[in-house]
Formats: sequence, C-alpha cells, structure tokens
Amino acid sequence: MFKKVLVAEDMDSINHAVASILNELNIAEVAHAQYCDKAWLLAKKAAQDHKPFDLLICDLSFKQDHREEKLKSGKELIAALKSEDPGLKIIVNSIEDHPQMVKDLWESGNIDAYVCKDRHGLIELKEAILHLNNGETYNSPSIEKILKQNNVLTLNDFEISIVTHLANGFTQDQIEQELKSQNIKPSSKSAIEKRLKELREEFSANTNPHLIGIMKDLKLI
Repeated sequence: MFKKVLVAEDMDSINHAVASILNELNIAEVAHAQYCDKAWLLAKKAAQDHKPFDLLICDLSFKQDHREEKLKSGKELIAALKSEDPGLKIIVNSIEDHPQMVKDLWESGNIDAYVCKDRHGLIELKEAILHLNNGETYNSPSIEKILKQNNVLTLNDFEISIVTHLANGFTQDQIEQELKSQNIKPSSKSAIEKRLKELREEFSANTNPHLIGIMKDLKLI
C-alpha cells in the first residue's frame, strides 16, 4: 500500500473525508495543501529529502483569493509534478466531468485515475487507491460512461486557440497572424470565421462573447 500521500484540495470538508479514507487504508504519512503552489513545494521538499510522495490526490478547481499563485489549477499542478516525477501516481478527485476535460487529462498521460465527487465519491476514491496500488488504472463509473460516448465533442489546437485569442481581445486579423506565427493550420481569416460560426452552433451560443462564456464555464479555455 502507498506509504506517503499528498492531497491537494481547498475544501476542509473534502480534506477531512479523504483523510478518513486514507486512515482506513492505514496510510500513515499524509500531507494536505489547499493551494497548488504549496502542494508543489511540499512535493519538491519531499523529493529533495529523498522521501518523495507515492500518490497525489488532486482536485482540478481551486478558488482564488488574495494570494498570488503561479500554479492556478489542479491540471497545472499535475503536469508540473508529473514532469518532475514520472513515477508519481495521480488520482483526480473532482466534481468536473466535462468530456473534453476528462479526455484531455487521460490523453496527457499524467493521470492514473479519475474519481467524480458525487454521492458515491468516497467509495470510488477508495477503489481508485486500491486499483492503483495493484498497478491498475481506475475511473468512476460515471466517468467511464462519459469516455465511452461516441458523440463526445473534442476540440483541436486550432479551435481552442481562436477562442482563447478572441477572449483575450484579439481581432480576427490579429488571430490570423498569431496562428501563422505559431504554425497552427488552418490560419486564414475565412477559416477562423467559419469555425467560430460552427462552434456557436455546436455550443448553442448566440454571439462570440456568449461562446467564450460557455467555453470558460466548461474549462475548455
């Protein structure tokens, strides 16, 4: 069984619940961090002391406050820690279940389990830990169902880039130049206009600002 676990979660109630699960599994050494930067520092210090964490249990959304954070999301924290310690096992423990988010995280190769915070979340978290301890991966049944959908909407670099630049105040002429500089294709203004129109239809958005708002809510940009 895992000996040293890092929990990155900003809600006290969830931290207490996760701690109870880890206690049931007789995991003696557990560290908690309510900020991504603190979690990264704890992991860094553990590695320097030659006592790295075996497992990270990480939420994806962290509420921002007065602190200025370099790592602002669980996704960024996961990527940072996995790049420094490829052997670290990682469980996402999140309420977020948008197909694009789930698919992107699995395709990144950075996670080993995805647990959905719902009425069965704690039971499934325990199952995930046991599966990972046996060298297996794990998804909550609800996440597994999402991944098996044939009509899952996925976005490519071109689509994410044009909406991200639009959200940052770029004109379509500026977006065209930016895409060309990044060698992202297609990059023509006509292609940008056409795809934005299609995205508005796919997301049932009335305007480009409406589309940006929907995609932000879904954590796609």
